[in-house]
Amino acid sequence: MLKQRILTALLLAPLALAALFLLPQNAFEWVAAAIFLYGSWEWGNLCRLKAPNRLLYVLSMAGGMALVATLAPLQPWVLAAALVFWLLALFLVRHYPQSARHCGPLSGLLMGGLVLVPSWHALVALRELDQGLIWLLLLLVLVWGADIGAYFAGKTWGRNKLMPAVSPGKTREGAVGGLLACVLAGLGFSVGLELSLPQSVYLVLLSLLTGLVSVLGDLFESLLKRERGIKDSGSLLPGHGGVLDRIDSLTAAAPVFLVGLYFLNGV
Repeated sequence: MLKQRILTALLLAPLALAALFLLPQNAFEWVAAAIFLYGSWEWGNLCRLKAPNRLLYVLSMAGGMALVATLAPLQPWVLAAALVFWLLALFLVRHYPQSARHCGPLSGLLMGGLVLVPSWHALVALRELDQGLIWLLLLLVLVWGADIGAYFAGKTWGRNKLMPAVSPGKTREGAVGGLLACVLAGLGFSVGLELSLPQSVYLVLLSLLTGLVSVLGDLFESLLKRERGIKDSGSLLPGHGGVLDRIDSLTAAAPVFLVGLYFLNGV
């Protein structure tokens, strides 16, 4: 399984970086939309939708993306809704399994819209910023760093479970290792971008917060999978499960990172 996981990662990472640096903005938006819409197909499965209704759900997500892309005044509200939702998700994860009664199929479908549409918009908006490619690269480094750092720190030093009712494999030591990787990434980019000391401190703190939220995104999807009684959201990616299993951390991290960057120049 580990060998298959590594081989898939070696294929996916160059594709992700190629999409990041080589595609024009319009093409990037379409590719990201395709990924997130496939994620909405898997989300429909988490909510126990049968195939015909899942297709309708995917189409509704596509409509939501089109609406957000077309109506600029709506975009800040979509990001605000995402931030409020992730506070709710923190409550649901923290109090699971008692909170499971709030995670039924109908509420789950609504949650999917609050997760997938804002995160897709955040990625698109992030790439459009000044130095957008650099910021998008940092976001990916933070998400990947939190995941990889947690994996190796957990394997080496992991003793205490982080959220055993939600994800028994995650440890507090692993989480600390992943967050340390985020801090180092924030420091590295601050030096490379030649930021002022206050801006550097702010970016490191934002990197730490982004890493924390990325862990929340992973835990929240684990909660939904546990309620659904499945291990992976899908089987599209050998060794990695489904698309949602690869973008769950990103869906939480992207809106938070984008909103945080809006305040960087004011520091």
